[in-house]
Amino acid sequence: MEIPHWLDDFGTKRVVEQFNARLGREKSDFYTNLIKKHEAANFGPGDEDRVMGLKNHEAIGAFKKEDRSVALDLMGVKTQLVFPTSTNVWLETLEHGDDVDLLYETASATNRSQIEFCCHDERLLPVGYVPLADLDRANATAKEALELGIKALLIPWACPKNHATSHVKLDAVWSQAVDASVPVLLHVGLADRVLPEAHKNNGLPAVPDFHGGEENFRSISYMAIPHGPMQAIAMLILDGVLDRFETLKIGVIELGASWVPGFMRQLDSALEAFARHETRLQHLSLKPSEYVRRQVRVTPYPTEPTGWIIEQSSPEICMFSSDYPHLEGGRNPYGRFTRSTTDLGEKTLDRFFRANFEDLLGPVVFPAQIG
Repeated sequence: MEIPHWLDDFGTKRVVEQFNARLGREKSDFYTNLIKKHEAANFGPGDEDRVMGLKNHEAIGAFKKEDRSVALDLMGVKTQLVFPTSTNVWLETLEHGDDVDLLYETASATNRSQIEFCCHDERLLPVGYVPLADLDRANATAKEALELGIKALLIPWACPKNHATSHVKLDAVWSQAVDASVPVLLHVGLADRVLPEAHKNNGLPAVPDFHGGEENFRSISYMAIPHGPMQAIAMLILDGVLDRFETLKIGVIELGASWVPGFMRQLDSALEAFARHETRLQHLSLKPSEYVRRQVRVTPYPTEPTGWIIEQSSPEICMFSSDYPHLEGGRNPYGRFTRSTTDLGEKTLDRFFRANFEDLLGPVVFPAQIG
């Protein structure tokens, strides 16, 4: 949960100026009071009952890196993927804008700040953003991120402005990810992006945002959230990317999972309907749904029927997530997920709570992983 001046040590002058201006509340007392509160908090073992109740900027370790280690101790979490928040929303906006230089400058600054936040604790796994807007610069950014020590590459969940997520020139990015045993991730950012602005013009009072901030997370945007990842994964499968890179792992994080069973069946229906006429489909070595089972890992929301999703799809796909420190994870994600998966066998539960995540991150992070 970034605060003003988060990128001061990592970005170009205009990245720093524009980021600090974007936060908006810099001139108010919000951040000043927030920082003072965290400095005085002295979080420790006695805060176990509070750790899942404090959310967003109020959360333990929201922006103070030493306290994030305390939060992991309190939650009993062995490892955590750490995503950017404000910078992710900004990057997704820049991805569909015209200032490509600013986009890649911001990505570089963000990735360096991610490393700085996580470098003191090996349990914190920094996620780095790779913009796909420029087919050549995407490869260079992935290279820089991996050399910095990024543990997962985050790409935009919405299709780039001028080309497909599966464009053949992006094979250079996927190849680097495979060589480094690093997954490629999709993660929710600006949830309203896939909706026409007119959806807000319904004659009713304005709906308050779930977060009270820039992510614009509401029920209608929640219903549209799966469209982006379904489109991206369909392109990666049907255009042969996951066939060419059979060890490339794709993680779909904080984008729900109720859509997965129907999506897998629709993929196979697409093969049935179009294989006769589309050469790219004829070249696939597996059924489309089998690529999902082999290479795609998805985190359900704790409010979704996780047991049903797993039963209707496959035990290899779904993974537990706390979404800490964001609101979406709720106050008791472990309890919610446990209640919704009571009818699953021990091996399937182990996959959900541990093994599928270890499979996603691979042997570099989990050298002694057990399937």
